[in-house]
Amino acid sequence: MGLFRPRIMMYASAPMAILRFMLMTLALVATVYANPVRAEATHIRPALLSESATPAPGRTVTLALAMTPAVGLHGYWKNPGDAGTETRVRWTLPAGVSAGPLLYPVPQRLMVAGIMNYVYEGPYAHLVTLTLAPGLKPGTSLPIRADVDWLACTDSICVPERASLALDLAVGDGRISRNFDGYRAAMPRLLSGKALFEIRGDMLRLGVPIPAGATLDDPWFFPHDVALIDHSTPEQVSRVGDMLVIETRAKGRAERVQGVLSIAPGIGLEIAALPGAVPAAGAPVEAAPSGLGLLLATFAAAVLGGLLLNIMPCVFPILSLKALSLARAGETEAQARRDGLAYAAGVILVCIGLGVLLLALRSGGAAVGWAFQLQDPRVIGVLLLLVSAIGLNLAGLFELPMLTGGDGLAGREGAAGAFWTGALAAFIATPCTGPFMAGALGAALVLPPVAALAIFFGLGLGLALPFLALGFIPSLRRRLPRPGPWMLTMRHILALPMFATALGLVWILGRQAGPDAMAMGLGAVLLVGCALWWAGRHQRWWPVALAFLAAGAIVAAIPQAPAVAKSDAFSETRLAALRAEGRPVFVYFTADWCLTCKVNEKTAIERTEVAEAFTRGKVAVLVGDWTRGDPAIGRFLAAHGRSGVPFYLFYPADGGAPQILPQILTPSLLAGLATSAPVPR
Repeated sequence: MGLFRPRIMMYASAPMAILRFMLMTLALVATVYANPVRAEATHIRPALLSESATPAPGRTVTLALAMTPAVGLHGYWKNPGDAGTETRVRWTLPAGVSAGPLLYPVPQRLMVAGIMNYVYEGPYAHLVTLTLAPGLKPGTSLPIRADVDWLACTDSICVPERASLALDLAVGDGRISRNFDGYRAAMPRLLSGKALFEIRGDMLRLGVPIPAGATLDDPWFFPHDVALIDHSTPEQVSRVGDMLVIETRAKGRAERVQGVLSIAPGIGLEIAALPGAVPAAGAPVEAAPSGLGLLLATFAAAVLGGLLLNIMPCVFPILSLKALSLARAGETEAQARRDGLAYAAGVILVCIGLGVLLLALRSGGAAVGWAFQLQDPRVIGVLLLLVSAIGLNLAGLFELPMLTGGDGLAGREGAAGAFWTGALAAFIATPCTGPFMAGALGAALVLPPVAALAIFFGLGLGLALPFLALGFIPSLRRRLPRPGPWMLTMRHILALPMFATALGLVWILGRQAGPDAMAMGLGAVLLVGCALWWAGRHQRWWPVALAFLAAGAIVAAIPQAPAVAKSDAFSETRLAALRAEGRPVFVYFTADWCLTCKVNEKTAIERTEVAEAFTRGKVAVLVGDWTRGDPAIGRFLAAHGRSGVPFYLFYPADGGAPQILPQILTPSLLAGLATSAPVPR
């Protein structure tokens, strides 16, 4: 029946192992002949689940085949090792729906009588992606049926089992209704670097690029090809600089070595190694006691990323005015330190608050990342009102002592003013994901909650560092120019980047929700601006409160326009099709509210020389637009250890692993990739 594939030629010198293996095989044969039809599931209980009960037409939805073994039993990985069989599924799907391959979580090793098995000894889940045709009408019923076969084993006996599973979905809006984060976390991550292998005689040597500071706990390579290696031979793992070298006994030959490298229990990397020179074995790898070093490195990246946010056009004016406020006559050392700490508290609490909300949403099943709130046009409307009010204040349209402490919003006196200014600076800085932030925030989403919040704390600390330094280092404050009439001119100049930010938010609003939403946002700004001008002339605060209430009602009514599919829009199905054609593919993930994304597009991606190089190299380009928070893109980013955009990948034509590109692109970098890529025929 091909269910249990014994390979015992390597055990000729171990008669007891052979005897035990024969007894196991006879027990299996007896079970099969006693039950000509496979037994319905009794030892491993299956369940077919969907991430969304209402998948959207033209998009994908993820299903989980959740398997729960009884105590003492186990199921098998795709390559079961020396014995066993993989899970098989036969789908019966409605018209317009297709299923991708069955995905397997990172396996475990189980050695029985010298026989190596790749198994799951606790609950596990396979994932599969269904793709819906664009023409399916909302409300269409989608009956999903699956006939599943698998093997349930103890250490001494195996039982083939079968189940017929049913799941009824309906075409809808694609809203996520079930949390699959735990299932995805068990899947291997895609290796970002280039792995190499070489086979000399009966020795396979595999080289995998993993930074020297990375935490490793009992690393082991699980090959996809069942005939590639002697599974029962212990693997020797060593390190040569930033290269992990795995050596084991080879049984076959291969043009490419694919598999999963387990680096810790339940954590693995998907490997696709090409032939190449692999260094000789180096220092043996020992399990690291903890991930403290990795956490510290990630924390440092978050601090540096937050520090760089201070140069963004929506943050820099606020920081500048708060800095100049410290130069006033009569500002004592104690007041300077108090303001610095209050500003930092406002920044850090907002960053931690956003982090808590982000983690809570993800634990509830939402595929969200950093700046998730900007995927709602109503939040863009609120930001537009705040930024416009700040710009009008800096331009001198109004002064309201009861609202701004007599010195404008950014110059409000006292610890309370510094705190709320820091909170505002942190909130309006969230559209940006700059250098060093992507990896840090991506790591935060897979770390334990306490460690993840430490990363968000580091981001806030970096954003607050310049003002903290001014508050605690008198020599820096002494270098600030002294107060004078020039400060009024400086305020007017600093109004310009705030108005530029407001213009960008209006554009984003139009892109997200259409021209009607843009008009509603501009109308709300006009209403608030008139109220601020009148209140500033008459020194009355109540018109401002009424205007903001009315503007808030307008913003709350902004519609959410449906997404429009584009020919170059990213989807995992389209990516797989292009790779199957043997074409190199450049994939970039962007959002209209991401400043770094737009700068890269104008200065690098959309340049003429890049387009010409891509045309010559037949490079396909796919765009993942995350402006509205597409869950499929959110899941793809999470699978690659990212929590936000920009994110850039280049897939070579030879089918190798993708190259993760830096967050700051140059035309020469992109043109060079296209030139070096093999041109498909």
